[in-house]
Amino acid sequence: MSAFLYGLALQWKLDIRSKAMLITCYLIPLVFYVFIGGIFTSLTPESKDTMIQGMSIFGVSMGALVGFPSELMEVYSSSIKKVYKANGVSIMSGVLIHFLSSFIHLFLMSMIIFVTAPFIFDSALPSNLPAYFGTLIVFIATTLSIGCIFGLLLKDQAKLTMFSQIAFMPSIMLSGIMFPVKLLPNALIYIGKIFPASWAFEATTSDKFNLLLWLPMIAILLISFAICAFLLSKKRKD
Repeated sequence: MSAFLYGLALQWKLDIRSKAMLITCYLIPLVFYVFIGGIFTSLTPESKDTMIQGMSIFGVSMGALVGFPSELMEVYSSSIKKVYKANGVSIMSGVLIHFLSSFIHLFLMSMIIFVTAPFIFDSALPSNLPAYFGTLIVFIATTLSIGCIFGLLLKDQAKLTMFSQIAFMPSIMLSGIMFPVKLLPNALIYIGKIFPASWAFEATTSDKFNLLLWLPMIAILLISFAICAFLLSKKRKD
């Protein structure tokens, strides 16, 4: 256990020094938050009510679907995997360490938005804070689990970028973050429900806790974990 915690602490420090993780987990989400947040609040003042939720979901989606898979692919498509095997380290350890390290970074990024938005944009805090933080935790874990699939399945950076964008763009455009979902055609609304961002935004902007909004995210999380376990078993045999 101590070795695992040491590896987690080490990976967290390495992620801080990683330009890719720094850009996708902090720089792009926070720059987007400051500039787009200013535009939104100027054009539609009522967007202040959902500023924290929307910008946090954008940042988590960016870090988990665009930044995290690349880091994971580098581990399992390089000689690092052989180092794990040579030293008798479980091949699953690499996934868990990267997963937890990225989780911490994305949660910290979300907390920066949560703390600063009321001062910068006079944004309203979520009406139900326990439900907000609970949903945020589930959403980060669910989105990272999807990123795990991409990082373990793909070995080519170009293909990884393509699949990451295929997951990221609809997550943002169809979730209600950029504009109300009711403006979309019914077909696009149903497609948006495939992505956890839609459920997370609805849950975090709701006044009351609704377990039914968590169930799709939990289902995606469990299915993603099962797929990751299968992919890890194949890599263990390679």
